[in-house]
Amino acid sequence: MTQIFAFLLPLIFAYTMNQNAETIAIKSILHKQQIAWNSGDIDAFMQGYWNSEDLEFSSENGITKGWNNTRNRYKNAYPTAEKMGKLYFTLSNVNFTNDSIATLNGKWELSRKNDNPKGSFKLTFKKFDNNWLIIKDSTTSE
Repeated sequence: MTQIFAFLLPLIFAYTMNQNAETIAIKSILHKQQIAWNSGDIDAFMQGYWNSEDLEFSSENGITKGWNNTRNRYKNAYPTAEKMGKLYFTLSNVNFTNDSIATLNGKWELSRKNDNPKGSFKLTFKKFDNNWLIIKDSTTSE
């Protein structure tokens, strides 16, 4: 029994360390998006998304398919820095389905001059050539 434990312990440790590094990589995407949003740069914000026609964004307003359509949706909904406000995320745990798929639940909040909209999201990430990107974004408002 001790030999099995001695064999498994390094594997468990390596797996845990890898999961921690991947979690940090995924959460850093949201950090970069927050910085881009708060700088008024939707194009930089969109770099966290998979640049594909298969990208899916869903909200109370329906489903938007494709990277360009999602970017245009953001630009139409938030045409000015005042409309964009300041974005803040509260992130929950990252859950890995396998080595290349993960989900992240969180909350978002905009701080603007006249209001303070907020809500939650569930993001699905896929790893492409060592880079994690959002392939599905389901966002809701409170």
